[in-house]
Amino acid sequence: MNIVILAAGMGKRMQSALPKVLHRLAGKPLLCHVIDTARTLAPAGMCIVYGHGGDAVPALLKDQALAFARQAPQLGTGHAVAQAEPYLHDGMPTMVLYGDVPLTRGASLERLAAAAGADRLAILTVEMPDPTGYGRIVRQAGRIVRIVEQKDASAAELAITEVNTGIMVAPTAHLKRWLAALSNDNAQGEYYLTDIVAQAVADGVEVVSAQPDAIWETLGVNSKVQLAQLERIHQRELADRLLELGVTLADPARIDIRGSLTCGRDVTIDVGCVFEGDVVLADNVTVGANCVIRNAKVAAGAAIKPFCHIEDAVIGAAAQIGPYARLRPGTELASDVHIGNFVEVKNSTIGVGSKANHLAYVGDTTMGARVNIGAGTITCNYDGVNKFRTVIEDDVFIGSDSQLVAPVTVGAGATLAAGTTLTRDAPAGKLTVSRTRQITLDNWQRPVRQPSSKN
Repeated sequence: MNIVILAAGMGKRMQSALPKVLHRLAGKPLLCHVIDTARTLAPAGMCIVYGHGGDAVPALLKDQALAFARQAPQLGTGHAVAQAEPYLHDGMPTMVLYGDVPLTRGASLERLAAAAGADRLAILTVEMPDPTGYGRIVRQAGRIVRIVEQKDASAAELAITEVNTGIMVAPTAHLKRWLAALSNDNAQGEYYLTDIVAQAVADGVEVVSAQPDAIWETLGVNSKVQLAQLERIHQRELADRLLELGVTLADPARIDIRGSLTCGRDVTIDVGCVFEGDVVLADNVTVGANCVIRNAKVAAGAAIKPFCHIEDAVIGAAAQIGPYARLRPGTELASDVHIGNFVEVKNSTIGVGSKANHLAYVGDTTMGARVNIGAGTITCNYDGVNKFRTVIEDDVFIGSDSQLVAPVTVGAGATLAAGTTLTRDAPAGKLTVSRTRQITLDNWQRPVRQPSSKN
């Protein structure tokens, strides 16, 4: 089928210069949610009708196999679909979707397409207890005969609770003819796409309906309030799926997934955690409260303690991370590594059983197994222009408050005394010290406050 996604609306109630369809839900633009769902139907072609925001929409999607049609001026939904006509193949039906309706499921769209077949006009409809603002589905003897918009409806029509979601599938050759015949003689002075229903009835084309699994699948975003409401609906759906897969969530209402989260068996996630990009948590992983994890793989049995920030990192089995640790891009930790509170690791590999338990910075480093990093230790990897690498071999002990000025190598089994500033390689198996000799001045006296000169 052809798919047309209407994405030209200004979204005045969003109170933003950003086009409405580019506002984010679960970390992804509203329009991209719609495109991703549409692609599950394997369409022959997809056209995005844009308008408000100029070229921001096609610029965002320029690397994707999409067609674009600009609607200017914006004269209604019927006028918007007409802009996509050059991209619509007559030999297949056309589905119309909306770029600000992000949560429609593929299964509901498949149901609608099946109802339409090759030669029927199919409309996705829902029953709403309060249908205010929606176009009403008018039926005679059970058959759909037209759709009437709220501002054009009579008192009897306003009492109808079956409403039009705007999502429909139409035979394309008929659709093009119906669009050409649309009139803007209505309260809004616009060309309504919904007016094609009456034309279909007049042409003897059967008009049918299909329903989604949930009303929220058809809800659109017109304000930040509605955006926040849909965010919570979506996040609760994602949380429920995790629960059904056996993940333990301390509170399903306090988790945010802004990408893909894959969990093994017996994973436990505490409150306030945010997962972005592609995150994989293997069996028996625990994630403490208020962690932010982006594009990371965490192996079995690892424990991420509260308030950790992890990005583009790989964490080995049974590792212990945090609390208050930061793993930056390029971090790769082997099994049983301990990264403690207020430790930052960047672009480094750390071997089996190594530990940096508190107050340290490890950057651009290759670290072996069973290394102990004392508190206050940093690798000085940046000279203001270039970055250099530090190598710490197996079984090294680095005393507290040491500085390793890269490029430098610490040999296997070496010990650096506390307070060492290492500027040359430390030989394997030896103690290296670089500090001035401690002295005591017997006759030294502490300064005393002088009398004030003020009167």
